[in-house]
Amino acid sequence: MMDPSTLRYDAAGLLPAIVQDATTGVILMLGMMNAEAVQRTQQDGFVTFWSRSRQCLWTKGETSGNTLRVAGMHADCDADALLIQAIPAGPTCHTGSTSCFGPGGLAGFLGTLEATIERRGRQAGASSYTAQLLHGPLQRRAQKVGEEGVELALALAMQDDAAVISEAADLVYHMAVGLRARGISFADVFKELARRHRPEP
Repeated sequence: MMDPSTLRYDAAGLLPAIVQDATTGVILMLGMMNAEAVQRTQQDGFVTFWSRSRQCLWTKGETSGNTLRVAGMHADCDADALLIQAIPAGPTCHTGSTSCFGPGGLAGFLGTLEATIERRGRQAGASSYTAQLLHGPLQRRAQKVGEEGVELALALAMQDDAAVISEAADLVYHMAVGLRARGISFADVFKELARRHRPEP
C-alpha cells in the first residue's frame, strides 16, 4: 500500500483523488482528500473523501450503499494526486450512472445496463419485460439466452451484418438479465477473461 507520508497536499490540505474501476478501468469519479481521509481509506478499505461543502469526512456509499472498496492506491509522479482502484457496489454516480463522467465506453455502458436491470428488478409490481424475466422461471431466462444465441449464429452464417448486430445486442441483454438473476456481474466475467488472457510475447 502507498506510503501516505510522501503525499503533497495543497494550501488547503487537500489533494484530488481519481477513482477507477479496478476491473474495467472505467474512471468512476473525482473527489478531494485530506490526510485524515487518506488514512481512513487505507484503514477501512473503503474510499472516504473530504467534503468541502459540508467540511467533514464522508465515505462513498454510506447512505446509498454504493460503496467503493479499495483494491489499490497510487500517487502520481509528483505525489500531489491519487489514483484509487476500487470495486464498486452498484452505480457510482448519484444519477444512477456507472460513472460520474458518463457511460465510459463499452465497459461503462455494460455497467449502466446492469444498474438499469437491477433497478427494474427492484421496482415493486413492475410489469416491464426485464422484471418479468427476472422474477419469472429460470427456464424462461435460459430459453431466451439459447434462442438469441441460435439467432446470432444464423445471422453470422447468413453474413448479414445488420442482423448480426441486432441479434448480438439481444443476446448481450438476455445474458445480462440471466447473470443478474444469479447475482453475477460483468465484472466477474471480465475477471475470468483476464485470468485466461495470455499476453503476446
